[in-house]
Amino acid sequence: MSLTKDLKAYADLSATKIPQASQKVMGAAIEQLRTEKILAQALKKGNKIPEITLPNANGKQVSVQDILKEKKVVLSFYRGGWCPYCNLELKALQNVLPEIEKNGATLVAISPETPDHSLSTTEKNELSFQVLSDKDNVVAKNFNLTFALPDELVEIYKSFNIDVETSNGNSDHELPISATYIIEQDGTISYDYLEEDYKKRADPQDIINQL
Repeated sequence: MSLTKDLKAYADLSATKIPQASQKVMGAAIEQLRTEKILAQALKKGNKIPEITLPNANGKQVSVQDILKEKKVVLSFYRGGWCPYCNLELKALQNVLPEIEKNGATLVAISPETPDHSLSTTEKNELSFQVLSDKDNVVAKNFNLTFALPDELVEIYKSFNIDVETSNGNSDHELPISATYIIEQDGTISYDYLEEDYKKRADPQDIINQL
């Protein structure tokens, strides 16, 4: 199946297990992002990206601008390894990594997780591409992608044993929306996928077609 179908199948299954009251809070949080028009402010096709230098899962500083000297970059922002939809996305991207590279691009994923948690995510999903830690969402904020989880949703996540504070190493409860970009070598965005609903992600085949 495609990633899009896998995500929908997981969402449908989750809907049978998560209490209706919790689902209502989750849905309201997504609608709030739409009401706030968060996508209107995000960087999009035609914009130039800001400077990006972040530590990878092993703590080594990685510069996206240095990568762009050699190849295009497929840049994916995800919430964290605690998010099942993110793990589905990361695995799907890993599966098509040879095709991404064959089409002249390097894949880079970014999340607000600390390097230790990024390392766990990398190992769990057997990822061979760069996974960078955007502490305090500094880069995501420069892309205008961030939002704060509502307090009620934070409590629901805690009931699911999801500790965003520990994962991110701060108490802001801030996350990036689902966002995937193709960056040309001059730093210009040539493709964007932006979505308020965390259950939806750019399909890898669409990314390859764009490349």
